[in-house]
Amino acid sequence: MEFRHLVSFITIAEELHFGRAAQRLHLTQPSLSAQLQKLEKSLGVQLVARNSHEVRLTAAGREFELQARQIVAQLDRAAQVAKATAEGRAGTLAIGYNLPASRHVLPDALTRMTERHPDIVVSLWEKRTGPQLAALADGSLDLALVYGHPSTAEFRYRRLLHRVPLVAVVGRRHRWADRPSVPFAELQGQECVLFARDQCPAMYDSIFRAAAQNRISLTVSHTADDPGATAHMVSVRPFVGFASLPRAISMGMGAPGSASVAVKLSDPVPTLDLYAVWRAAETNPAVSLFLDCMESAEPAQLDDAQALSA
Repeated sequence: MEFRHLVSFITIAEELHFGRAAQRLHLTQPSLSAQLQKLEKSLGVQLVARNSHEVRLTAAGREFELQARQIVAQLDRAAQVAKATAEGRAGTLAIGYNLPASRHVLPDALTRMTERHPDIVVSLWEKRTGPQLAALADGSLDLALVYGHPSTAEFRYRRLLHRVPLVAVVGRRHRWADRPSVPFAELQGQECVLFARDQCPAMYDSIFRAAAQNRISLTVSHTADDPGATAHMVSVRPFVGFASLPRAISMGMGAPGSASVAVKLSDPVPTLDLYAVWRAAETNPAVSLFLDCMESAEPAQLDDAQALSA
């Protein structure tokens, strides 16, 4: 069964006259009759009955006409969608993001994207940096909003937000709990809770870079996959964990009833930059359209005052 045979059959059904149908299709009547015969042979049923006086559809023909119209309409729609996708007017876009991105980047960017490109369907996935980059590499994400940027030629990136501070996370009974800030050097000798580096390489490296600047070594006694697990662990043991300040605030650390407290670090303050990352060989035009929606003259800066008021 060929697509042109369906179109020819629909035209015959509309005209119920082979001469007029052939004229509309720019075919000879014998060519049109041959197409109908091939279609009927492939289906094994008679679709059109004709004699010297009339042309009419059989019962099978009337039912097949309905189905054929749906098939042709669907193929036309598929062609339109394919063209719109190639031109960046339609399609899908899968975006990974973290907490600062959800608060300071996505709201405005998604609003602009919806206004400018309403036919592009955007899906959002909250993940840590490592899982986002892995999903970007395997194609399940088109764009990642992460801490730090990869150094391989496989990806390209753009900085969106800089100076996101990191804080120490301790339990209510920890001796740091009532202090406004702690010099980073005081982490010497403290038992720390830390995540695996592949979960968030930029945060992990920022913590150890600050330790190196102070010429101290960190004692990592326990591992936790996320800030929530860290908060639970430090609430029952005298450990020190780490989180971004926006994450600590979102979790209510230090609020009445909270079992954990966020304490600012100083000398130095470990910080992170937020980046948009995408594949260097990206072919999805929606990626560049979304990047345009995130355009700004300078990367935004999230300082302590902004974060504490969030």
